Amino acid sequence: MTFFKLPIWLKANLVVLISSLLLTACDTGILDPKGEVGVQTKELLIVTTILMLIVVIPVIVMTVWFTYRYRADRPDADKDFDPQWSHNTWIEIVMWTIPIIIIAILAVITWKSTHALDPYKPLETTSENPPLVIQVVAQNWKWLFIYPEQDIAVVNELYMPVDRPVSFKITSDSVMNSFFIPRLGGQIYAMSSMVTQLHLVANEPGIYNGLSSNYSGPGFSDMKFLVHAVDNQGFDNWVAKVKAEDNKVLDTAVYEELAKPSENHAIEYFKSTQPNMFDYIVNQYGSDTKQQNQFVAPNEVNQRDNEVAVAEGIESDLKEDGEGSINPAAPSNKDDAQEDDAH
Repeated sequence: MTFFKLPIWLKANLVVLISSLLLTACDTGILDPKGEVGVQTKELLIVTTILMLIVVIPVIVMTVWFTYRYRADRPDADKDFDPQWSHNTWIEIVMWTIPIIIIAILAVITWKSTHALDPYKPLETTSENPPLVIQVVAQNWKWLFIYPEQDIAVVNELYMPVDRPVSFKITSDSVMNSFFIPRLGGQIYAMSSMVTQLHLVANEPGIYNGLSSNYSGPGFSDMKFLVHAVDNQGFDNWVAKVKAEDNKVLDTAVYEELAKPSENHAIEYFKSTQPNMFDYIVNQYGSDTKQQNQFVAPNEVNQRDNEVAVAEGIESDLKEDGEGSINPAAPSNKDDAQEDDAH
């Protein structure tokens, strides 16, 4: 018997089963975390999934059973299905009580996990192991990482010491983007003229994938980077390598050239950075709005704003009256008055 000759109900269920099996072959990503935040995220995902399956599995089983039991080609298809009841108290109790309990449990878990996994919440550190600060800039279509303490910058490559918390300060040079390292957990948006935060840690050495999880244009699919989790000595060696090579200094002129859109941008090192480079990037679009955002006292109302408001009001009235444009051929009110006097 071929697949196409199978009953419709059986083909539908086989399609669902095969699709589920294919999805299990996808990259594990967040299900194989290598950091504390990622582990907590995985546990939260598993717990919430199990709670939801308490309802989902019975529904799927009943769907398969009802599809088979009341199929059109069943032997007793000529008999009408005519149940002799319209209400059952016990069914209503079970049907409503179980979901309410599950929702209540999920609400408590969501409340606690939202605070525990707040991306702005710093991870626990000690004076011997302070967090490493990395400033992240999303560009079209590449990632710029600035290490202010080490005075270096890198494009599309990230190094971090194992077991040392990292404090990411994230912004965007262009459209909104999303900074995401699946196996370390957590993702947060990057927006121009704003700084968001993310705190992560890698507890196992390795090379992990980082990416943008928010569509930002034609080069979005290649907006990826590698995260190297190494020991302290390996991190220091990498920093020394970046400084020792004949690389450029990241100043405003070099940055303006780097900020131009490019796809599949190669890894690029900068042996030094201009002081407060990250602040310059964040504030570069804010100069025109600084004065507009200043406080104006009530007795210093801007007359220009009043004139604009009056002009807009007149224009709005003209549009409502259908007089958005003046017809030169139309008689004026003065001509109308003279005509009335003549009569």
